[in-house]
Amino acid sequence: MPSYSLFGIKTGLIHHGEDILPLLLSGMAKLELTLADGDILVIAESALATAEGRLVSLDQENPSQEAEELAAQYELDPRLAEIVLRESDEIVGGIPGFLLCTSKGNLLPNAGVDGSNAPDGMVSLLPADPNQSARKIREEIFRLKDVSVAVLVIDSRTHPMRYGCSGVAIGCSGIPSVLDERGKKDLFGRELKVTRRAIADNIASAAELLMGEADEGIPAVLVRGLDIPVGNFEGVEQIAADECLFMGIISKNAQRRSP
Repeated sequence: MPSYSLFGIKTGLIHHGEDILPLLLSGMAKLELTLADGDILVIAESALATAEGRLVSLDQENPSQEAEELAAQYELDPRLAEIVLRESDEIVGGIPGFLLCTSKGNLLPNAGVDGSNAPDGMVSLLPADPNQSARKIREEIFRLKDVSVAVLVIDSRTHPMRYGCSGVAIGCSGIPSVLDERGKKDLFGRELKVTRRAIADNIASAAELLMGEADEGIPAVLVRGLDIPVGNFEGVEQIAADECLFMGIISKNAQRRSP
């Protein structure tokens, strides 16, 4: 019977512009853990964004008329609305306190702009290129430790018609983000026609159980023992908006913006 293990990695407070990998390796050393071939290192986007200097001061924003109108409509700080507009490819709607946006191929609230776990008066943005960030960390681990691991950058998301958040991968290097199950048989011998397993998102959700969403101080999780091939796999597999069930329904009311 395969044995799977997840280890929460504590680092202490991560500061603006700090190199995150030495902090993660130090946190693992305190747990007497060393990286091994086949491991999967899962990193919270907020910690990585802070390390990459992706923090913005609200006081430096000068809201546009569009930001002011969105802020009034959806009960937002106009300065926050301005940042969300800048980080978004498209605004597709919203509820009080949140705009629903597409950004870098993701559908997410407030374009990933988040004030939690950021200094007072500041918000964190998503990493500029989460897939590239994951690849760089993976390559640096191989250079330093001579082991082949996978790296995921994850965020938390809500789901339609459900309370609560779960994990989702926004950056991936070293494992396939999705495994295609089409052509396999179900328990009754019927061929699967559309099923794909969101491997990276499932791992992200498992890691979220250890990371938490508040002051746990666990920005990364080491996953060991999963029977998933680690190799030259890059990027989170995404689909176009017009192929997405949810986007296909709501796009009729979308407020189109140029990238």
